[in-house]
Amino acid sequence: MTTTQLTLIQIDNYGPWTVTPEPRREMDLQTLQSRLFADIAQFIGGRNGYVFYTRFDNMVAVTNGIDREEHRILQESIRNRYPVTISLGVGVGATPAVALDEATEHIQAAGSAQDKDRTEVLSGTFLPEEDVQEIHIAHFDVNDATGRYTDQMNEYDSFIHIERSYASLMEYMRTEHGALSFFVGGDNIIAVCPSLTSTEYQAAIDHVRSDVNVELKVGIGNGKSPHEAGIAAKHALEDCRFDGTTVEFAGSKAHASGD
Repeated sequence: MTTTQLTLIQIDNYGPWTVTPEPRREMDLQTLQSRLFADIAQFIGGRNGYVFYTRFDNMVAVTNGIDREEHRILQESIRNRYPVTISLGVGVGATPAVALDEATEHIQAAGSAQDKDRTEVLSGTFLPEEDVQEIHIAHFDVNDATGRYTDQMNEYDSFIHIERSYASLMEYMRTEHGALSFFVGGDNIIAVCPSLTSTEYQAAIDHVRSDVNVELKVGIGNGKSPHEAGIAAKHALEDCRFDGTTVEFAGSKAHASGD
């Protein structure tokens, strides 16, 4: 059994701030959001965690091994460098979806995302250091995305195909297994998963092929931290590319290439 610790990161009172005292320039907002994500990614990544944007004013981080004090330091760092603050809800669960539900409840219980009096909430459940267990990261990508899409279609139509595969996979993995999948650029999707079998991963790939006619492959890794599991998943994905297979678990082959 695996237990995942997830952190929901939510910008405080962001919607009203973007139009006060008048609507702000959109590219200024996009710049702020991208820089904020980069800084949070650097902070969480430096502690061997993973963070993913969802709607940019909300982000989801896999924070196994990152304690309450480190979360507080993140809030302080953002407050000192940005015109906005962030609230953090933390949850643990046997599946990532359950952990995110708990994290969300902690933030929502403290007030609305557009409540000006709700500032820098830090609430939730943290895994004790001695109870940190292995987590599972699956790294999906599209088979021959360059040959089939990038070098054949205009960029927007290529983007549509990739986004369709992402939408199909994220809904299937969430519904069937309580896994959470995130697009991370190019043709890559990273999923935070409970323990699944090769057959279950193949079923997800088969679903996407049937649903949107996009073919995927996946490498799966385990580790005590998201970074450790994610690197293992990258090596397993290289095994897929080397052998022409669709599902590989880290450690099952000897020829995985370096990063």
